[in-house]
Amino acid sequence: MTRILVIDDEPQIRKALGVNLRARGYDVDLAGTGEEGLAQAAAHRPDLVLLDLGLPGIDGIDVVAGLRGWTTVPIIVLSVRDAEHDKVRALDAGADDYITKPFGMAEVLARLRAALRRHQPEPEQAVVETPDFTLDLAERRAMRGDNVVHLTPTEWAIISTLVRHPGHLVTQRQLLQSVWGPQYERETNYLRVHLAAVRKKLEPVAGQPRYFLTEPGIGYRFVPDPG
Repeated sequence: MTRILVIDDEPQIRKALGVNLRARGYDVDLAGTGEEGLAQAAAHRPDLVLLDLGLPGIDGIDVVAGLRGWTTVPIIVLSVRDAEHDKVRALDAGADDYITKPFGMAEVLARLRAALRRHQPEPEQAVVETPDFTLDLAERRAMRGDNVVHLTPTEWAIISTLVRHPGHLVTQRQLLQSVWGPQYERETNYLRVHLAAVRKKLEPVAGQPRYFLTEPGIGYRFVPDPG
């Protein structure tokens, strides 16, 4: 059964969406804050997220970023913010669609069905464990044993791109476009500098990468269990 996660701080909207979605055969999880929503997403793996931007605690844009750290699940924003720049920010952060409040339930359901049809699910996990470190992609937290490892936003962007394709080669061009955008597709020195920093912080032995491997002149590969 398709599972929908609703993240909205307005109880009446959560209730209305929950009732209408369940009446149409969906499983529904409800969250009133961004923090609660991220936790439920990691625990229950929804097939689609309906998300308000104006949340207490972390903002909806931060929720989108947290989700996109580890999942490609469709995200439809439901928000009273109707300015173009708000829509652009949400879509650039990784949202798939944007509906302005107040909305009609028929429109929400139609957009939801369309997003589900477009989505090609793939294996995902919020927490990646290796023998030497753990990556919580939803919380953007790295741990070596009991110690938190500080990673910059750029380092996280590189790591999350590689980790979403474990064992597979990700080309330099793919990484550059994913992290910096298409205008940087030839700036391979950016990758060398930031991968060196990632390795220094996470690899167990300096100068001997086990997890973040280089395919010379082609790209990089994340190996979660080198054996």
